[in-house]
Amino acid sequence: MFGKFMNNYYYGKSGKGDYTPEDLPKNRWQLFLEMLRTRLSALCRLNLIYVLPWLPLMIVLFMSFMSMLTIGTPAEVLEAATEGAAATTEAAVVVTGEVAFTEEQLAQQASQLESIIWMTLILMIPCIAITGPWTTGIAYVTRNWARDEHAFIWSDFKDAMKENWKQGLIVSSITSVVPLLAYMCWQFYGQMQAQSMLMVVPQMLTLMVALMWSLAVTYAYPMIVTYKMNLRTVLRNSLLLAVGRLPMSVGIRLLHCVPLALGVVLTFLIGSLIVPLVVFAYYLLIGFGLSRFITASYTNAQFDKFINSRIEGAKVNQGLSEEEEDDWEDDEEEEERELKPWENGYTSQDK
Repeated sequence: MFGKFMNNYYYGKSGKGDYTPEDLPKNRWQLFLEMLRTRLSALCRLNLIYVLPWLPLMIVLFMSFMSMLTIGTPAEVLEAATEGAAATTEAAVVVTGEVAFTEEQLAQQASQLESIIWMTLILMIPCIAITGPWTTGIAYVTRNWARDEHAFIWSDFKDAMKENWKQGLIVSSITSVVPLLAYMCWQFYGQMQAQSMLMVVPQMLTLMVALMWSLAVTYAYPMIVTYKMNLRTVLRNSLLLAVGRLPMSVGIRLLHCVPLALGVVLTFLIGSLIVPLVVFAYYLLIGFGLSRFITASYTNAQFDKFINSRIEGAKVNQGLSEEEEDDWEDDEEEEERELKPWENGYTSQDK
């Protein structure tokens, strides 16, 4: 009985036919939901492979988060700092709830918090850098699954990693230093604002550059495993797509941050360690795989619209029964936008 169950699990029930053209999804949302239902258990198994390089980063973030909790919640420190600034004597004591702060204690807490942030950003560099080659592997597998193509969990993952590890490592290495550089520039220009308020301009530009890089990375890994381009072209095209599809790019990136952000907020509100453990379990079981699958579904649609549809012989709308009703798009204004990142460096559709 158990053997039969396993056969059904991997190969499906006997006598059940494949999709007919009439049964295929007719738009992107149907394709996404159907492929997610079909590949959900496989995503869990794929996630167990992909979570390995992320474990060091998860440990670093967890330890940093716990260290921040030991110096007081942000609400306590902020309220104490506000009242402390209004104190007229050096011995003034600021009381927030059951916690009392002196101005000296507030300065010490601020110093401790800054030290934790610096240490976290430095430790994040090697932790993020090692994830690039692995991300190319999962990007290839989820790309195929998202457009209803076959891919073996381990062998195709390994082959894609072997073929694209150099580009993946460079992208992840750049990503790893962006938070540290952005924080350094933010602090530097913030201090210079005391001499000139014009320094707010480079401070905001620094933040915008970091945000644009985080949006461009959404397209970089799927593009690496899909097209034969040099890295410079990949980054240029990814940036153009991130800017050209800015609302959707921001939405996808924020969607990936929801579980982690929700866990942080609930931890501060509830004050229980159960919430971080639940978030950790989510990412351990399916979080990373689900995030990459959502990214693959989205980027497949964008590549079909802005790249494949304008290349003779390139496949479009794979997994759909007919010319898709593109539910990912906004309105007719997007149809008229001239977004052509593929004109340079493209040699073939699929690797």
